[in-house]
Amino acid sequence: MSLAGRIALVTGAGTGIGQGVALMLAERGAKVALGYHSSDEGAKETRRRIEERGGEAMTVRADVARKAEIDAMAEEVARRFGGVDILVNNAALQLNFDFDHDDDAYDRQMNVNLKGYWQCMQAVIPYMKAKGFGRIVNISSVHGKRPTDFDTVYAMTKGGIKMLTRESAIELAKYGITVNAIEPGAIRVGRQGTKETKPFVPPELAERAQAEKRDIRWKFPMGRVGLPSDVASLVCYIASEETEFMTGAAIRLDGGSMLL
Repeated sequence: MSLAGRIALVTGAGTGIGQGVALMLAERGAKVALGYHSSDEGAKETRRRIEERGGEAMTVRADVARKAEIDAMAEEVARRFGGVDILVNNAALQLNFDFDHDDDAYDRQMNVNLKGYWQCMQAVIPYMKAKGFGRIVNISSVHGKRPTDFDTVYAMTKGGIKMLTRESAIELAKYGITVNAIEPGAIRVGRQGTKETKPFVPPELAERAQAEKRDIRWKFPMGRVGLPSDVASLVCYIASEETEFMTGAAIRLDGGSMLL
């Protein structure tokens, strides 16, 4: 499944899922633009690891909540690499606040997680149309399928990504551009990138689970949570020419945890 000659832009590529996706795209032969906002050191580390393995990468800073910065990012990638063939919309903000978000927290999550995806797509589509080829992969979440008990607004953004994917898939199909979404479950991504983020599992629940000595299979049938490489493998498949006939799909990638 070679991606040789393809040009990929991955947002949020300095940490977690984005870093794993960028590394694997480069392993498959793509030139990779590493979009980042606050994770400067992480983006540099991703680039270093790609170049050590003989790949080609560039870093480009942009706040995906700001259209001007998104447009400048896309233009810089196109100028340096000659266009954009693959967009992986991954940069996201997860605050894990209760229902009572204030207006600022609400707007920031919506502007990054949903509006940011839409505007990143707008920025790269002209380059894809020019080539008659494009692969857009929106990283969503299983929380776009089922309710959560820890962040209503985050789940709202992920539900919106599903319809953004479906509607744009219809509109862009005639240009040879596919749009698909991946809905990961729990992914081991290490330390979170924002100091505002609360623990993914509330301490009281973690303590209760520990006290009850529940096996991890109680929640994860395959015996583990996901890894960035699990998401990256699926991204590479969707980004390849082997998926020409797949568009508008939302693929759940959670090791079966949603079945329980």
